[in-house]
Amino acid sequence: MISANNVTLRLGKKALFEDVNIKFTEGNCYGLIGANGAGKSTFLKILSGELETTKGDIAITPGQRLSVLEQDHFKYDDYTVMDTVILGNKRLYEIMKEKDAIYAKEDFSDEDGIRASELEAEFAEMDGWEAESNAAMLLNGLGIETEFHYCMMKDLNGPQKVKVLLAKALFGNPDILLLDEPTNHLDMDAIAWLEEFLINFDNTVIVVSHDRYFLNKVCTYTADIDYGKIQLYAGNYDFWYESSQLLIKQMKEANKKKEEKIKELQEFISRFSANASKSKQATSRKRALEKIELEEIKPSSRKYPYIDFRPDREIGNEVLTVEGISKTIDGVKILDNISFILGHDDKVAFVGGNELAKTTLFKILMGELEPDEGSFKWGVTTTQAYFPKDSTDEFNNDLTITDWLMGYSPVKDVTYVRGFLGRMLFPGEDGVKKVRVLSGGEKVRCLLSKMMISGSNILILDEPTNHLDMESITALNNGLIKFPGVILFSSHDHQFVQTTANRIMEILPDGTMIDKITTYDEYLESDEMARKRFVYTADREDDDN
Repeated sequence: MISANNVTLRLGKKALFEDVNIKFTEGNCYGLIGANGAGKSTFLKILSGELETTKGDIAITPGQRLSVLEQDHFKYDDYTVMDTVILGNKRLYEIMKEKDAIYAKEDFSDEDGIRASELEAEFAEMDGWEAESNAAMLLNGLGIETEFHYCMMKDLNGPQKVKVLLAKALFGNPDILLLDEPTNHLDMDAIAWLEEFLINFDNTVIVVSHDRYFLNKVCTYTADIDYGKIQLYAGNYDFWYESSQLLIKQMKEANKKKEEKIKELQEFISRFSANASKSKQATSRKRALEKIELEEIKPSSRKYPYIDFRPDREIGNEVLTVEGISKTIDGVKILDNISFILGHDDKVAFVGGNELAKTTLFKILMGELEPDEGSFKWGVTTTQAYFPKDSTDEFNNDLTITDWLMGYSPVKDVTYVRGFLGRMLFPGEDGVKKVRVLSGGEKVRCLLSKMMISGSNILILDEPTNHLDMESITALNNGLIKFPGVILFSSHDHQFVQTTANRIMEILPDGTMIDKITTYDEYLESDEMARKRFVYTADREDDDN
């Protein structure tokens, strides 16, 4: 068990947390939620001991081991992948290295023999002989193939490093597991594996995530941070949402009844306070009135942007025709003879583990890359708005937010442009901020403003939910659901895909594609997808042999 006792954290004059008391018990998974800036990641750092509290303390059951998902992707570049994972249990790693050093000695002494014997006993007690196989199981489950297990961390790409650091956090059955955005940069297969791992995990988990589907799958409790307090709810994210809304409704209804009672008492006092025969009753009513207290209902600190894509014109029958597109990058064919035709009601989710393939296809369709083979043609009535995965170049300038968006606006009017920015949670004073200094979430909201102001009837979005908080993801999700045009998008957010898409295209590892008109959940259950994956895997194993 881990608990916070009267925890207060002040940053300057501002209290981020004030007298927080909460217990996290064994056998439960807690989803830590709250608006951007509420202090979710900060609270995890307090629990882990990385940050000192201003007041109060953190208590952990004696003898329990705490494990944290680290965010520094370069910290272990001088270690092998296997060593990095085993470092998840630091004591076990130290024993292994000390044993190896003793056995490597040429002048092995009696003292060395005694020490080695002690280490072997402790090693066996910690299941050390199973350490590498357990680490391999975690790596394979997350999609790190065996050929990479003894590579150096510096030789892995970004997404691979994320998976290794997650395996490190999970290694050795920690008693308390702290996970900050564990699904970021994971493909959907890895997310599904992690969901099952956490569902079957017997100890304490505290997780921060913007993935609503993930929180619904794994959480038994929801801890909501708002106004420097943490309110605990039994149940997953959806249950929290319904419960919190019901609580607010009940408080409002209770206040309404109290207000009616107050009005009734005030009227009685006003009518009869001067009446001698009724003066006692009036005094009694006055005392009753003084005792009635209205519940204080604070509006949530959460803010939802207003996302509404309105196309300037309807799409005709001809939308997009793609014929035989292939593309090879760095000697690897990532798109192989891709062909499809879009209809004017299609909302297409591109899924699959090959992130580069999806991004490359979007860039080809937007004219940023040339295919090696094949062609595509947009219908004459279509206009496209594009959300790139990497927007670094877009914001590498000294423009203010207002001037930046003005450059894309068909109406060159400051009031008109600021109207869009206001809806996206950029109040008037924020309009003069330089785009260069914006946070990841702010840049995403700017790009969505650009797409809205364009009036396009085709939206292409490459991982738009990255860097967004739960409120912005919900707003974007709802905006795409009601959008009357065509959408092509990729996302790791299961609920986002399930509720938006009516057609699924999966780009397989060999560059070919499965195309089905279906919901995402139905697609995941389809035999065809499982069969094609099996055939591809078997073929690849044959090639390796």
